[in-house]
Amino acid sequence: MMEICDLNVCLTDFSLKNINLKVKQGDFFAILGPTGSGKTLLLESIMGIVPLSQGKIYLKGRDITRLPLEKRGIGIVYQDHALFPHLTVMENIFYGIKYQNKNHEELKENAVCLIGQLGIKHLVNRFITNLSGGEKQRAALARALAVKPDVLLLDEPLSSLDPNFREEIRDLIKKLHMQTGITIIMVTHDFTEAHFLARQTAIIHKGQIEQTGTVSEIFLHPITPFAAKFVGMKNIFHARIENNQAWVNSLSLRITDNQNGEYIGVRPENIQLIFEKNQDINCFQGSVSKITNQGFYAELDIKTQDIEWRTIITANMLMNLKLKQSDIIYLSIDPGDIHVF
Repeated sequence: MMEICDLNVCLTDFSLKNINLKVKQGDFFAILGPTGSGKTLLLESIMGIVPLSQGKIYLKGRDITRLPLEKRGIGIVYQDHALFPHLTVMENIFYGIKYQNKNHEELKENAVCLIGQLGIKHLVNRFITNLSGGEKQRAALARALAVKPDVLLLDEPLSSLDPNFREEIRDLIKKLHMQTGITIIMVTHDFTEAHFLARQTAIIHKGQIEQTGTVSEIFLHPITPFAAKFVGMKNIFHARIENNQAWVNSLSLRITDNQNGEYIGVRPENIQLIFEKNQDINCFQGSVSKITNQGFYAELDIKTQDIEWRTIITANMLMNLKLKQSDIIYLSIDPGDIHVF
């Protein structure tokens, strides 16, 4: 297990504040956040590149807070790969072995095995400048894993790749995790990546952890407006909660019992569109203010009273409904689909 306790890092223009995380042995843990939220800084703090202002880091019960990089038992793959351009692929992969206080022959055998697993045998004598983005990522993974680290850190591993390579490397990372059982901590701004790869996740915002839990828990039950927005909940409004009712401006919505908070949120896919008002508890007339066709689906902005809602329908449904801007339509929202936080 890796345990991060009360981690603080104070830089001139940014700080990480009171970070507390527990990552189980063999888990795949994703740290989610937008650009500038502190994701990479947190990785570099775990790695030992950036010193802590306060806090402790434990790995398998051992305090590694003050240990040098090569003695922490941690490997890292950077977003830009950070491979040495003047070395061949093989030389890059073998580079870190000489700094390890382990059996070098065993590590070299492990590196050769990884080269086969990652499908880069034919690249070992090439220089880095002659590789594609996907090939560089494979070489970087091999270099990080060659020294048999206890934990592998991944810094936005897919963001710099062309779409053609992204799915390929994503599947490769998942397969490697299943084969090796290594503990992986990945930072990303993409929730879909985290959903595919990770079991546990944390959302970071402005240097602070907003929420931790399983990927499904955070997707289904965000606890802050920022977390809700980050996992795709488009309809977030300040509300007054009173007697199982949420008041958003002059609009009243029925919510499930015993919920308290200052905001409500509704996922766009949980808003139903109907052409006639029915007896549903939360059924409101609105007009289509905007239609954005995204190919396989369409996003509809619908204004009801003084609130604008975002909903999603399939491209086929859009075609069948023949909806156009300014059309009158009704929204129906189940009280159980209204989140309060």
